Amino acid sequence: MTAADGRLPGIDALKGLGCTLIVWHHLAFYGPMSDVVHGAAPALMDWFYSYARMAVQVFLVLGGFLAACSLAPQGRAGFQQPLRLILKRYRRLALPLVVAVLITVAVATMVRPWLQHDSVPGAPTLWQLLAHLFLLQDLVGQEALSAGIWYVAIDLQLFAMTVLVLSLVRGERHRWLVLGLAASSLLLFNRHGGLDSTGLYFFGAYALGMMAWWASRSERPVRWLLAIAGLGAVALLLDFRGRLLVAVVVALVLVWLQRSARPTRWLQQSWVLRLGQISYSVFLIHFPVCLMVNAVVSHFWPAQLAANALGMLAAFGLSLLAGDALYRWVESPRAPWRGLRKPPLAPQ
Repeated sequence: MTAADGRLPGIDALKGLGCTLIVWHHLAFYGPMSDVVHGAAPALMDWFYSYARMAVQVFLVLGGFLAACSLAPQGRAGFQQPLRLILKRYRRLALPLVVAVLITVAVATMVRPWLQHDSVPGAPTLWQLLAHLFLLQDLVGQEALSAGIWYVAIDLQLFAMTVLVLSLVRGERHRWLVLGLAASSLLLFNRHGGLDSTGLYFFGAYALGMMAWWASRSERPVRWLLAIAGLGAVALLLDFRGRLLVAVVVALVLVWLQRSARPTRWLQQSWVLRLGQISYSVFLIHFPVCLMVNAVVSHFWPAQLAANALGMLAAFGLSLLAGDALYRWVESPRAPWRGLRKPPLAPQ
C-alpha cells in the first residue's frame, strides 16, 4: 500500500524522525551552546549526545529497503548496466554534498577568527577537498570537513556492494548471498570498530532493510520476518548493541507499515512528507548552520542560559529552512539549474 501521492507509507516519517534526531545529536555534540545548556539540562543533553546518533540505523535500514525496492523488487535483479547505476547514485549523493561542503568551508573561514572551538574545521587542503569529492575521506585518512559526511560515503559503498551482488549472482542465489553477507556483518564485521569506514561494518543493517522490503511484498512473509528476527536475536545474544536493536525494530516496523491496511493518517500529512523529502539536504547543510549560530550566540551571550537554549532551537529551525532551500535549488529533480542544461537535439 502506498500513500496518496505514490510515496511508500512511513518512509518520509522515518526519514524526518531520523534527520531530526541527527541534527539534535550534533547540536549536543558540537558546542559551545550545548556546553552552556548542559549545566541546566544534563540528562537531555546526554541523551541527545549518546542515543540520538542511533538514528543513523534508521537511514541504513531505509537505504537497504529502498535499494531492494528499486534494484530487486520481486527478489530478482531487475536492472542492466550496474556501473551506470552506481555512477547515477554517486551523482545524486555528491552534487548536494559538494555544495554543502563548500558552504561549510566558507562559514568556517568566516567564524574561525572569533570562535575558538574544536568544532570549527581547519582550512582544507586540495587533497582533502578531492577526497571529499570522491567520498574517500575516511578511507584515505582525511579529516572530515563537516558532520555526517562519513555516512554519505558508506551509503555509496553499500549501494555499490548491493548492485554488484545482484549482478554477479543471478536467480534466487543472490538472496542467499545477501543473507550470508548480512550474517557476516552482524556477527563479525560490525563488532570491530576499525572497520567502520567500510560498508562491511554496516551491511547487516542495510540487509535488514532489504529483507524488510521482500517481506512486505512476499506472499510468504514469515520466512523473511524470521530471518530478520533470527539474525538480530543471534547477533544481540553474541554481542548486545543498542544500535542493532534499533535496526531490527525499524525493519519490522517497515514491514508492518507496508502490509497494514490502515496506515496511520498522520504519516501522510504534507509536512511529514516534506520533512522526509528534504531530510538528505537537511542532513548535509545543518552543520554550517549550527556552526554559524554557535559563533553568534557564543560571541554575544557566551554564558547566558536562555540565549544559548534559544540559539539551539534557532539552529534547528534554520537547519530545516536551509535544508529546504538546498533541496529546492540543488537536490530536487526540478531544481532550476537542471533547466539550464541544453535539451537534446531533435531528430532531423
